[in-house]
Parts: sequence; structure tokens; C-alpha cells
Amino acid sequence: NVLGKRRDGDDPRRERLARSMVEAVGGIASDRTDVVDLKLVSAALAEIGDALGRFRPYAGVRKITAFGSARTRANEPAYKLARRFSRLAADSGFMVITGAGPGIMQACNEGAGRKRSFGVNIKLPFENEANETIRGDNKLVEFKYFFTRKLFFLKEASGVVLFPGGFGTHDEGFETLTLVQTGKAQLMPIVMLEAPGSGYWRAWDRYVRRHLLDQDLISPDDLSLYRIAGSPKEAIREFRSFYRIFHSTRVIRRRLVIRTTKQLGSGPLGRLSDRYADILGGRPIRHRAAFKEEFDEPEVAELPRLVLDFDMMSYGRLRLLIDELNRLD
Repeated sequence: NVLGKRRDGDDPRRERLARSMVEAVGGIASDRTDVVDLKLVSAALAEIGDALGRFRPYAGVRKITAFGSARTRANEPAYKLARRFSRLAADSGFMVITGAGPGIMQACNEGAGRKRSFGVNIKLPFENEANETIRGDNKLVEFKYFFTRKLFFLKEASGVVLFPGGFGTHDEGFETLTLVQTGKAQLMPIVMLEAPGSGYWRAWDRYVRRHLLDQDLISPDDLSLYRIAGSPKEAIREFRSFYRIFHSTRVIRRRLVIRTTKQLGSGPLGRLSDRYADILGGRPIRHRAAFKEEFDEPEVAELPRLVLDFDMMSYGRLRLLIDELNRLD
């Protein structure tokens, strides 16, 4: 199987992309760019390179990124909830990515344990020292810039969980929803987890429905991009069920390829094709072998594949399709 034999080091695109990067940096350097801007570009590239190297050994492990307040104290229900969730996540085979700070971040690193934790810390004059669970570990990455840090929160994630938090938590939550809604990030489960009786995320959900949905600022299908859970077990069930049959996606030749963990019958797929014809251009979902373009992912070479003529716009509706896919026997 050519997919299994081709090594990334032999990928002919590497040299071309490396040359393009060098030319881009050279162009910036020779274009009378201010020194302060050159410092930004240099630091950002260095941070990205460092983070890529630290995550690379764990590329085959699914990870959940956790967001929440740095100010949550250890005796608060949300702290205990976060710690319990992360322990269950680690027991279910996931690793956990946090911002490496105190509060919810520390609770999640504690729950998952040092071996199952990543920390992506931001250098700030406050609330920025890495918590003791992840401090000194090789899976702790330090960032100067929020934009490079945010890149790795989602680039490496197979799911996102949000706990109650302030401006930063809501910024991260809405950015995650925006990137998934527009196809700029992989479709993944996004779960808002709150302690029983808290009502934190349910109040947020009422706001979204009243001020965004009712004013046609989002579509009804966009509500399917997130779930609200009232217990760690319910949240973990959401992450596990999303990957029950669905494995991953890739766009090839303007078509969406869905890799699955099992072969699916033509009958159920035909019914899915009919039900979601509006986002599939009226064309059926079909089986096929791996595309030659997938040679750089030999680890998924043998997985079954489905090809969809997806409109590359209706990601909320695509999420509903995947939910139904995961319920097929």
C-alpha cells in the first residue's frame, strides 16, 4: 500500500513549502519593515516551531482543550467539576490541554495528571505562572502572543470543553464556535460544562437564542455546534459518542472525505443522503478507497471512507449529519 510506505520526509511538498517560507521571510526583511514588526514575526515563528516539536510525539492521541476562569478557587464547585471531568477524560484515553495557569486550568491538569496534560502558557504580568502540575514538564509551551497560543489550543484539539469564566473564556468559546462554523477549524465536539444548579451556560444559551438566533444573526443549525452538560459523565459521553464511528475529515478535490471506524451499509447512507440532500448538492454519499493525496497520513490509510459533495458552508447541518452517522449500527 503506497499510503503506508510513503514517509513524510519524502513528501515532495516539503522543499517547496520550505522555500516559500524562506522567500516570505526574506521579503518581509527586505521590505524596510520596522524592527518592532520583525521582532513580532521572528518571535511568532520561534513559538510555532517550538510548539510543533512539543506536540509532535503525541500526534496520535486525541486531546480535549479546556477553557475556564483562572480565578476559580479550589473549594468552588466548578473547580471540583473540572478536576473530575479531566480525570474521566484521561481514563477515557484523552489528553487535556489547558492554559497552564491557576483556577480551572490547574484543576484540569490535576485531574488529568502530569502525563496526560499539556499546558500552553501565556506570558503576562499577572495570572501567568504555570501551575505546579505542569510546571517544568516538556509538554508545557510558553507563548508571548495570544494569537500563536490560540492556534495550538485548536490545532491540536479533538474537542473543547468550557467551564464558567470571564472575558477570556468567552473570547475562546466564541472564537472556537466561529472557526468551526466557518470551516476554519475541524468539526469537533464543543461542550459547555456547568455544576448542577449553576445555570451559567444555560443563561448564556438563552442569550444566544434570544439575541443571535431570534434576530437571524445565526441559523438554527448553528445551535448544534455546541452542547451544554450538567455532569462530567455527560460531557465525556458527548466526546466519546462523536468519535464512535466518525474519525476525521479532509477536503480533497473540493469534496469532503469522512474517515470512519467501521464500514457502513449503503441503505443507511442512502437515507442520510436523502435527508441531507440540501447540503450535498442532491448527490449521494459514497464509499471509496483512500485518495492518493492522503499519502501523508499513513496511519488512517486503511480506514473506510465516505465522499460527500458538501457545500462547504453548512457546518451546523453537517454536525447533525455526523451525529446521525454515529448512531448507525
